[in-house]
Amino acid sequence: MSRKIAILGAGKIGEALVAGLVSSGWRKPSEIVATARSDERLEALRERYGVETTRSNVDAARDASVVVIAVKPQDIEELLRELAGALEPSQTILSIAAAIPTALIERHLGAQIPVVRAMPNTPAAVHEGMAGLSAGAHAAEEDMARAEEVLSHLGRSVRVAESYMDAVTAVSGSGPAYFALLAESMIEAGILLGLSREISTDLVVQTMLGTAKLLRDEKMHPVELREMVTSPGGTTIAAIRELEQAGVRAAFLNAIQAAMKRSKELAEGG
Repeated sequence: MSRKIAILGAGKIGEALVAGLVSSGWRKPSEIVATARSDERLEALRERYGVETTRSNVDAARDASVVVIAVKPQDIEELLRELAGALEPSQTILSIAAAIPTALIERHLGAQIPVVRAMPNTPAAVHEGMAGLSAGAHAAEEDMARAEEVLSHLGRSVRVAESYMDAVTAVSGSGPAYFALLAESMIEAGILLGLSREISTDLVVQTMLGTAKLLRDEKMHPVELREMVTSPGGTTIAAIRELEQAGVRAAFLNAIQAAMKRSKELAEGG
């Protein structure tokens, strides 16, 4: 089996995958080939990561054990028309194109080509990504395992039925942006209170990191951690009261539901 990994469409998330795979050491840069539309982008990827690059998606996909489709949803049809007839059933197609169902990809590629759909997120670049993945009609256990192996070098993954992939997109795919917005708000609050931007940033970022590790590594429920920090009549409960009165919890519910709705719209060509 070839060790070649092809990443078609190395935009932001595609580059995150390239960075994660190279820095993990699982594949040599020479075993990874990435495509992009501009020569400037290809040159930047070569200089930054040492990987092979080409503007031809067909050339990149040839003989690759895993072909990662990482183009934007609006560019998927053009890419699939280009790839039609160029792939083999022995290859695993790992699609990380947001909101694109496996059935659409299969209709274009045909010939029992195995397709696995995944939704990773940008922390994959630092080996702390999270991805949901689901099997297409022709994807066997071998293909799912191969896709999981790729994703394991970028963080963690969970298998879900494809009907839940829009929810995965809304929660973890878009999730880093939610945390970034929260961090930005907390940093600005620290500056308002007189802290320097540097100190406020250090306080917020390390607090977010430590909190995430407590929730993950100690398997703490968020309510348990919140109650641990919240003492009667103290500073934390005063802050939480303001957040609850401002409707922050409802805002997150509505925001993530809106993200899922948009994911479904994109899947329908909206």
